[in-house]
Amino acid sequence: MSSHSNPSGMGRKLTMVVAGLAVLITAMLCAFALPSLHSGPHHVPVGVTGSPQAVEALRQDVDGPEWDVRPYETAGAVEAAVKEGDVSGGLAVTAQGVDVYTATAGGPSATSALTALGNGVAAQNKTRATVHDLVPFTEDDPRGAGLTAALMPMIFGGIFPAVILGSVFPGHRGLRIRLTGAVLFSVVAGAAIAAVLQFGTHSVDGDYGLTALGVILGMTALSTTLLGLQALLGITGFALGSALVMLLGNPLSGLATGPHWLPEGWATIGQLLPPGASGSLLRANAFFDGAGANFPALVLTVWAVLGCACVLVADRRGRHPRGARSRAVTTSYSGTAAAARSEVTSGLTPK
Repeated sequence: MSSHSNPSGMGRKLTMVVAGLAVLITAMLCAFALPSLHSGPHHVPVGVTGSPQAVEALRQDVDGPEWDVRPYETAGAVEAAVKEGDVSGGLAVTAQGVDVYTATAGGPSATSALTALGNGVAAQNKTRATVHDLVPFTEDDPRGAGLTAALMPMIFGGIFPAVILGSVFPGHRGLRIRLTGAVLFSVVAGAAIAAVLQFGTHSVDGDYGLTALGVILGMTALSTTLLGLQALLGITGFALGSALVMLLGNPLSGLATGPHWLPEGWATIGQLLPPGASGSLLRANAFFDGAGANFPALVLTVWAVLGCACVLVADRRGRHPRGARSRAVTTSYSGTAAAARSEVTSGLTPK
């Protein structure tokens, strides 16, 4: 008896579906809400320079769970560290005042907190603080809205190829075509997204080629990962991959605030997932001339390789001789059964 004609079986299936959806929604709420509730500066690297007494006082007062104070010899060294992305900002404490060096494009939230910190230090020393934004957003997009908005098209650019190419080129024979199509789509769409950000909204002003390569790598990692999971595990793999990038990768990317504004464990997970690594790579290429791009590029390369490997494993599994043997056994069994039925029929036919 099928489950469709068995009320108890249908009830169990309905219960499992409802419970699974409830768990999914709860996980979505936790992924989006918990990091936001605990957001704030978490070991934000800040460079400081000044007299030994001033630096030591800062380290005693500030160094802790919120700030990671790193001393430098000169104000020029602090500026260079900020421009290269080694630190999120810096303070130069002198008798004349406090120079605050920020990088708004590296994290607007950290910039605001560092400015407040500089004002507090200046008040303690009865001087004034002067803010120098060394890596700002562009004049046409001073709040970085375009940069933040770029993440969702990149995520959906990974989801769409798995859905659409799977419908146009279904089955095992279409696996390699789908993989080729996903890579080609990532190249075209990635270059288009970078062009819109650079020449359309003027949200970034770095080297277009470098920015485009970063976006292409990010979209390739997203699309091949989802395509590979779909090829290997079917609809279950696609659902797991989509949940991974949407429910965890999106809220934990830190693209809007900077990764140091998320709790440390959450931030680490976010930077190891394709959306977070894609956002960090885009930020590094667009505003820091590629400084700090090595780690996110490596993360994305690993995801892309894993996605391609999943597709190739699924392709090889579909071509495995064991499948042919199974079909041969099935054919042989069918032939034997047909022959047996023929003999029985002939025996029952009156002569």
